[in-house]
Amino acid sequence: MKNKFYTDFDIERIKESKRSIDYRTPFQIDRDRIIHSSEFRRLQGKTQVFLPGEYDFYRTRLTHSIEVAQIGRSICNYLLSTQKEYLSKDFFIDPDLVEAICLAHDLGHPPFGHAGERILNNLMKKHGGFEGNAQTLRLVTELLYKELEGYRGMNPTRAFIDGILKYKVNFSKLKNPENHFIYDDQIKYINFVFGNKNIPKNLLTKDNLNYFQSIECQIMDWADDTAYAINDIVDSISGGFITIEKLSNWQEQNNLNELQKSIVEELISWIKSGNIKRKLGAMIGEFIRSCQLKERKTFMDSLTNRYKFILVIQEDILERAKLYKKISIDLVFHSPSLHQIEFKGNKMIEKIFEILYENYISNKNSSKLLPDFNDKLIRKAKNKDLKARLICDYISGATDSYAMRIYKRLFDPDYSTLSDLA
Repeated sequence: MKNKFYTDFDIERIKESKRSIDYRTPFQIDRDRIIHSSEFRRLQGKTQVFLPGEYDFYRTRLTHSIEVAQIGRSICNYLLSTQKEYLSKDFFIDPDLVEAICLAHDLGHPPFGHAGERILNNLMKKHGGFEGNAQTLRLVTELLYKELEGYRGMNPTRAFIDGILKYKVNFSKLKNPENHFIYDDQIKYINFVFGNKNIPKNLLTKDNLNYFQSIECQIMDWADDTAYAINDIVDSISGGFITIEKLSNWQEQNNLNELQKSIVEELISWIKSGNIKRKLGAMIGEFIRSCQLKERKTFMDSLTNRYKFILVIQEDILERAKLYKKISIDLVFHSPSLHQIEFKGNKMIEKIFEILYENYISNKNSSKLLPDFNDKLIRKAKNKDLKARLICDYISGATDSYAMRIYKRLFDPDYSTLSDLA
């Protein structure tokens, strides 16, 4: 049975596909291309909150992405079963598409978590900045399956590209942005997802345009919020970053309302009883069941159904998610031990970038410091901005451990493992 929710406009790809008739749907092809990419595999070695390998139970970017994908599919299934006013068996939000978007949503994030993202943005300010979501867009549209003679990308569908576009405002429209932008040369993809339609004036502000998201993007965003709001708490408690004593002290130091106090007391009681993982695991279901759809009218409605709905979340669940995040930020992200790790990661990324920049951009008689493919790609680049972007691509694509090895090769005089120089 054909799903009438999607039109030919939604499944159109950036370039016409030469693929013959496939047993898979266009969105299943998008998902499969993500899963089988080396960029997706590298997420197993990238920090979610804690460094991979620190303990064997911490989530990495890979396990986080898989969890987000499962939550995203579940939200689709829940909406189909409950929002019968809007959805039906032949008119529904495709869970394969949402899964693909969720699996891809963190592809562009660099080593060492959000700290790595911030330092790369600072280093790239005069060359268009760096942003994890913008880098995800760059990967799927240009870098996956890249070749020396040209960029390929995975040739994704319009609906898939739109689904990963959490932000649509380009770098130059903002003043010294820290995040939440796309690169200037990615405006063409905004034009593509909107079918080259003129964007209404009321949307041409940073907040309005960034929050004008397709329903699949909204689902991915809430699935992501759900996963890290809940699971960061679980990992932090398991790792000893959050304890009963710390929670109690935190509660006393913050002016909490009655609902917030009850949530903190609930967490404390779950830790005391030893069933914190089971209780917080069940809370994921509560976050999923908090979702509803609300209809709206937009300038895209003549082309697609993907903008016709807003994902509405129950207020008490939003409050719970917000409080979980604040607890993690205050007790974990602001902890000295995590800041020390971030500081170390920042310094490594900074020094690697600076030496590569000096070698490939400032110094005409440069050495061959990168693998053959990357070395040739940068040397073929026509201007400084592109060379800097390619250096940034190389660093941001590295896992935490690979970034550490690059640093050791370049700066540690005692590091000379020949088998590791390839």
